[in-house]
Amino acid sequence: MSTATPTRPTSRRASLDSRTVVDPPGTRRRRSVPRLLGGALLVVLGAVAFGVIGLRADPGIDVLAVARPVIAGTQLGDADLRVVHIVPDEDLRVVRASERSTVVGRTAAVPLAAGALLTTDQLGTVTDPPPGQSVIAVGVKTGRAPSGLAPGASVLVVVVPQSGAADTPPQARAVVRAVDLTDSSGITVVSLQMSAESAVRIAAATGDVALILQNPGR
Repeated sequence: MSTATPTRPTSRRASLDSRTVVDPPGTRRRRSVPRLLGGALLVVLGAVAFGVIGLRADPGIDVLAVARPVIAGTQLGDADLRVVHIVPDEDLRVVRASERSTVVGRTAAVPLAAGALLTTDQLGTVTDPPPGQSVIAVGVKTGRAPSGLAPGASVLVVVVPQSGAADTPPQARAVVRAVDLTDSSGITVVSLQMSAESAVRIAAATGDVALILQNPGR
């Protein structure tokens, strides 16, 4: 006599086992929050590490620069200096910003241009003009010099001879040191630095002085 094996309970158990388990919505949200926080923390830590490495890799230093034009022989004041950040050159004897207090009150040995880096050899006993150089003043008539002529410009000085003169006009290369205001007669007094020999030749020449602006590399 055969015995029938019941199959309904087995089918029901398989059906229960095959059902997909789905987490409640609240559980999934709770699991994602820690992951988001962890990712944000990693981003912040990476940014901080990058910033620290960047600061350590910066080879620049803070040094002193000239804030405004300073005449040779003038005692430097705090307002004459400003701080700039540069990558230093080994051959350039710059003054660090931390030495500012020791620089104030010292004498400028040479004229200092605004924006120029301050170096140790620019301070101390006045050495202006340099050995072998002289500074002379010449009167320049209107139309005999380029407009906007400023200190530091390289010029060719030509003394235009009187009418009818056939001699080659005296000339010399020079650097403009100062430009005074034009007076009522139309004369502008320009201070020029040039070799001592050229200064004597130009000062002794007769005629009108003309200034030709040139490239300093020429």
